[in-house]
Amino acid sequence: MAFQPDQVSVGGIKVMAFASMAQLVNYIIRDDGSVFAGAAIAINPEKVMKAQQDPALMQILNNAELRYADGMGVVKVMRKKLQKPVERVPGCETWEALMHRAAEKKVPVFLIGAKPEVLKATKTKLEALGVPVVGAQDGYFKDEDALISQLVQSGAKVITVAMGSPKQELFIEKAKKQLPDAYFMGVGGTYDVFTGNVKRAPELWCKLNLEWAYRLLSQPSRIKRQWNLVEYLWLYLCGKL
Repeated sequence: MAFQPDQVSVGGIKVMAFASMAQLVNYIIRDDGSVFAGAAIAINPEKVMKAQQDPALMQILNNAELRYADGMGVVKVMRKKLQKPVERVPGCETWEALMHRAAEKKVPVFLIGAKPEVLKATKTKLEALGVPVVGAQDGYFKDEDALISQLVQSGAKVITVAMGSPKQELFIEKAKKQLPDAYFMGVGGTYDVFTGNVKRAPELWCKLNLEWAYRLLSQPSRIKRQWNLVEYLWLYLCGKL
């Protein structure tokens, strides 16, 4: 019987529990080269708080066929409710692992989002790794319908969208209706990290789950966004998640 992840409600979002990043990647691209059909969204405390303030976003997140935990705040709630191991699945690393899996299984990939120069560098780097990239579009397009038609014609089976939330989720929600057999993944600023245009938190900060703090110190303008983490922590301590 195929593996089916447990689901845990975190602030109203049904998040799927995976024991490792490898388990998730193999769930998305199977050994026979077929893919999990639908959209995947990484769930972190900031998205949980935004969804609680925006019912439309809450619906979009719950409509995604695959929702995984990218944030220790989410993982802690899941572990507490499930009473079993659940691991954080970081978005950037998961995307890279998925690209290596696509290269291994010869699964066609389409890239969307980021600045033109970042997208070009991402495509070049992936092709050097053997990833079959069948199309790429930067994040400055104006005609969504034309892009969706391009996706259909490309034959892509894995489509990753780097446009930030909730823009990428809204696009994916629309596009997946025309590509019911493809896998979609919102990846935020992953292409920038992958190409070295944005510096990732040092390894020690990552191991201590303090990437959010590193980003805040690097970009103090994020303070308003980080307030969501304070609200999330309060709800967690009050048992309201």
